[in-house]
Amino acid sequence: MKKFLAVLLLATLFFGGTALAVPIPLRGVVEGFYGTPWTFADRADIIDFCRQNNLNSYVYAPKDDPYHRNKWREPYPADKLAELKRLVAVAKENDVRFIFAVSPGLDLNYKSNDDFRKLIRKLDTMYQVGVRDFAVFFDDLKDDKGRHHENGKAQAEFLNRVQKNLRDRYKDVAPLIMVPTEYYYDDMVKGDKLKPYTRDLAENLDPRIVVLYTGRGVVCDEITDAELAEANKIFGREVGVWWNYPVNDYSLTPDGNRNVKLALGAIEKLPSAKMTAIFFNPMQQVQMSKIALATGAIYANNPAIYDAAQAWDKVLGDLFGNLAPQMKIFAEHSRHMENSWAKVGAPDAIEFSTAATLLMNDMGKKSFVDFAPLERQINSTERAVNTLLKRLPKKYLSECRPQLEQLKRIMQADKVALESLKAGQLDPRLKVLREEITANEKLAVISETAGRKFIDDVLNFFDEQNGGKRKR
Repeated sequence: MKKFLAVLLLATLFFGGTALAVPIPLRGVVEGFYGTPWTFADRADIIDFCRQNNLNSYVYAPKDDPYHRNKWREPYPADKLAELKRLVAVAKENDVRFIFAVSPGLDLNYKSNDDFRKLIRKLDTMYQVGVRDFAVFFDDLKDDKGRHHENGKAQAEFLNRVQKNLRDRYKDVAPLIMVPTEYYYDDMVKGDKLKPYTRDLAENLDPRIVVLYTGRGVVCDEITDAELAEANKIFGREVGVWWNYPVNDYSLTPDGNRNVKLALGAIEKLPSAKMTAIFFNPMQQVQMSKIALATGAIYANNPAIYDAAQAWDKVLGDLFGNLAPQMKIFAEHSRHMENSWAKVGAPDAIEFSTAATLLMNDMGKKSFVDFAPLERQINSTERAVNTLLKRLPKKYLSECRPQLEQLKRIMQADKVALESLKAGQLDPRLKVLREEITANEKLAVISETAGRKFIDDVLNFFDEQNGGKRKR
């Protein structure tokens, strides 16, 4: 009988080659980006989105809400508190957990009873408006030289005290959630040893408190099962993941403009192993964030069988209907996010960049050069952009028009670049078009390693030729 039940269980788990869905217990969206916070309407919309996609949590943690971070000791003004109360009600109506977070670490005195009381008073106020889930975040506390001066033991004892106070008085409050100051793996270790802060925090933190981390780096390419197991080992519990995609608040121009590139790819390269929580940090652009967030929901509801490509195609179809093919072409040019300390997302426009690379490799080396594959890529991309500029619903277009218009400029320049290669002579319009593209990069960046790179590759090619003409 026992053997039969075991076989029956295995059949249930893997019948038809499909594993039984085992959702991550806490799964949702953390409004944790820098920049202009979402409006009430945005938040209500994303909570409804969570319900529709079986995400069960929304974390309120906008970095630039002063009462969340810089002015954490101060109570919310009456109008703002009333708005939060309405939002908590919206979450309850949608059966989504509203997790209220506060970030007091900039100037918190861990030994101060006055600071402790002020934090508890703030959490009590939120309890009165219906919040039952709380988080205290201690991320991003480093100075200009990359140093922080946190005491892991003092921080743990403070959080333990907060947790005990709340759960002794409110029996319906969930375990506290926290983000450490050293919140990514490469910052937790030095050589083969834990750094003192992480060691002391892990050794003294109440084991019921949920710890979130971001992987190897702040924004990293993946988290493997082995890496998650290592983080679990460090903290002596199942840690949760704060995943920094599709957030784009680090996509900055030299003059400090934010959000110049959109992250429109799928969530990918996350663990299939068991974890306690996952929260996806979105972009300021709430509607465009839904592409990645919806794929994240598919992942979070069944990590064991998640397929990023299939999820991405499904989500594009669900969100954009008849415009899905055109939207996919546009999104392919805006998936990868990278700077000196961040790297995440699938490569941009793989077919386009491959065609461009093969073409440039053949120039000057073969008697026959096939321009057709890249020409098809340019034409299909330009058609897709023109269709989206005309037909994309306003709620989406208002968030991505600059990027669409920039991609159109790039494709126009790519056409001129391609014709220059065909003619064996640089068309002077290409430099003018490149200057226009560069000027608009303060508003929108897209297709850096594909369409944008091809322009520079062609200009460099002709720079290497005698008199600007291709060698025969």
